[in-house]
Amino acid sequence: MSETVETDAGTARVTWHRAAGARLVLAASHGAGGGIEARDLRALAEVLPAHGVSVALVEQPWRVAGKKVAPAPRTLDVGWRGVWPALSGQGLPVVSGGRSAGARVACRTAVELGAAGVLALSFPLHPPGKPEKSRAAELLGAGVPALVVQGGNDPFGRPEEFPPGSYELIEVPYGDHGFAVPKRAPLAQDEVLKIITDGVVGWAASLG
Repeated sequence: MSETVETDAGTARVTWHRAAGARLVLAASHGAGGGIEARDLRALAEVLPAHGVSVALVEQPWRVAGKKVAPAPRTLDVGWRGVWPALSGQGLPVVSGGRSAGARVACRTAVELGAAGVLALSFPLHPPGKPEKSRAAELLGAGVPALVVQGGNDPFGRPEEFPPGSYELIEVPYGDHGFAVPKRAPLAQDEVLKIITDGVVGWAASLG
C-alpha cells in the first residue's frame, strides 16, 4: 500500500509492507542516485514483515517529482521530518533508516524525531577517493542504537575505515556501494542479500 505525504519539501511517498502483529516499524529511504527499488531495500521489505517488523519504504519529494539530482542535505532532512508523523502514527517504535544519503539523513535526525534506532545501509563515510572528507561525525552523533551494513569494497568507505563507536557494523564481503558482488566472488547475490536481511532481523530483535 502506498500513500502520499505532504512535506515542506514537497510531496513524499510511503510504500508499506506491513507485518501482522507488528512490534516495530523500519522506515527506510533511498540514496541520491536511486529509488526504493534498490536490492537491499526490496529484500528488507520482503523479509522483515515475517519477523514482526513493518517496513515503510520512503521516496523523498525530489524523487516523487521526477528530478534526477537530490537536493541539499538540509532539504532532505526537511522531507524526512515531514514524513515522520505518518511513520510514527502506527503507535509503534520506529527505526529510522536509509541507504547512502538516506542513511545520513537518518543519523542527523534520529534524536530529534525520537527514533528507536538507525539502520545505515552503505553509509557514505566519505566521497570516493577523498577519505579526508569524513562524515563520521554524523554516524557517531546519531545518539540512538545504530547498525551499519557496509560492503567490503564500498568506495564510499570500506568497513575497516570506520572509526570506533557505539554502533554495530556488518560487513557484506566483496559488496560495492549497491551491495553488488563481482561474478568471481565466492558468494552469490542472493547470499549477499541474506547476510543483510539476517543481520537486520537479528539487530531489530535486540531493540526490544
